[in-house]
Amino acid sequence: MKKTKIDHYTDKEALDFHKDKKPGKIEISSSKNMTTKRDLALAYSPGVAAPVRAISDNPEAAFDYTSKGNLVAVISNGSAILGMGNLGALASKPVMEGKAVLFKRFADIDSIDLEIDSENPDEIINSIKNFAPSFGGINLEDIAAPDCFIIEEKLKEILDIPVFHDDQHGTAIITTAALINALDISKKKIDKVKIIVNGAGASAMACANLFKKTGVPKKNITMVDRTGVIYRGRDNLNQWKSSHAIETKDRTLDDAITNADVFLGLSAKGALTKDMVKKMAKNPIIFACANPDPEITPEEIEEVRDDAIIATGRSDYPNQVNNLIGFPYIFRGALDVRSKTINEEMKIAAAHAIAKLAKEDVPDEVIAAMGGERPHYGKDYIIPSTFDPRLISVIPAAVAKAAIDTGVARKKIDNYEIYKDQLKQRLDPTVTIMQGVNTYIKKKQKKVVFADGEDENTLKAAIAFKNSDLGMPILVGKEELIKNQIKKIGYNENFDIEIVNSKDTAKREKYVKYLFKKTPKRKGDVGVGL
Repeated sequence: MKKTKIDHYTDKEALDFHKDKKPGKIEISSSKNMTTKRDLALAYSPGVAAPVRAISDNPEAAFDYTSKGNLVAVISNGSAILGMGNLGALASKPVMEGKAVLFKRFADIDSIDLEIDSENPDEIINSIKNFAPSFGGINLEDIAAPDCFIIEEKLKEILDIPVFHDDQHGTAIITTAALINALDISKKKIDKVKIIVNGAGASAMACANLFKKTGVPKKNITMVDRTGVIYRGRDNLNQWKSSHAIETKDRTLDDAITNADVFLGLSAKGALTKDMVKKMAKNPIIFACANPDPEITPEEIEEVRDDAIIATGRSDYPNQVNNLIGFPYIFRGALDVRSKTINEEMKIAAAHAIAKLAKEDVPDEVIAAMGGERPHYGKDYIIPSTFDPRLISVIPAAVAKAAIDTGVARKKIDNYEIYKDQLKQRLDPTVTIMQGVNTYIKKKQKKVVFADGEDENTLKAAIAFKNSDLGMPILVGKEELIKNQIKKIGYNENFDIEIVNSKDTAKREKYVKYLFKKTPKRKGDVGVGL
């Protein structure tokens, strides 16, 4: 299993990224010209009265005359931020802004983040209910269990727009797609496999539920929490855990893992040991998805098994279980048919579309994004790349069709091929072009001299150049001053980057001569008159 290079950065670089230019990551811009008096009259008073009356007469007209149909609210109370825990609503704002940026970048969906400062599920439900008419969809994020279950279930009952808790369903959809292909490659039947789900949080339960909807018998899934196996008759199980309890004599993960075909980890680093991996069935499927450190590393698995299919939540290993493959495109399809909800059929359709895409020939854009190597369907490629340009057309179309087929869509699609072409046109084609340029540069790396290396911006550019693996930077300047600047940026002063002291006469002369050779030859002197 090949491990790819990760770009490294310091906390200060991350803080500067969020602070520079305009603080934060999102802004609002007008979709209409606002340059003349007539423009202003149409956009506001008196022209705005016409759509106001139309919407008052028919609320569905809001989809035609406002941004509602392409607007998603990204909502959190900060009670379960990434892997950091309950840090509060305001602390969740950088993550929610990031989610909004991803919606726009990958599916051309406008979104705005809303942080609700409450841990009372009823208050949160009531808040969302009251502002929901402004939006075409609700994306819940980083809300701790069991509140996330309560909030989502109630909102689905009272709202007529899609409500989607991505921590649950996004993970479930991508993991199900990975499972479908891993079973195919390992020649295992979905109704016969024994699955262990280690972890009993929101995402683990959603994965188990979708596995069952896709064809895994309930009795074949053993869920394990911090206490041990969730079995029928165990004391102090809440209603959500109770729904996953099965009849079994197994009481620990070590008991349950014997002859298991699949391990899905959504728990913590080190939860799965090499001895446990040895006990698994032939051609085991191991999804170690704890972040940032998996339950067991791929290297540790490969020390004891050479027949395993492995996935993690990390970008530096093959088969990354990444929600980014799912949520933008699922909402895109749901919004385009004005769906009232995102139901199980739509989730399953998305999972199958993702799984099918991984089996198809990979386009050149993916090769560029993945470092110039063409991946092929198999043990190390069971999930499409996040940069696959086909995601924008394949997944929304499947989701939209499922919404129409199950009667939750307000709008029909007459021609899916035309719809797919329209989807492809929504994204900026220059993004994939630049990915190709970057890949070419990485394969043909050069030494690049950064003059005035003591300047902070020059130094940042050189470090970014090196961390992006684009080449080998050489900083020109006084070593002591440069090292002080490196520390100021947030790196260790011994950061591995070449520094050439500007007092080094020999090298200075070398660079002067080299640059002179590169300069076009001149015939005579050129004078400039003032």
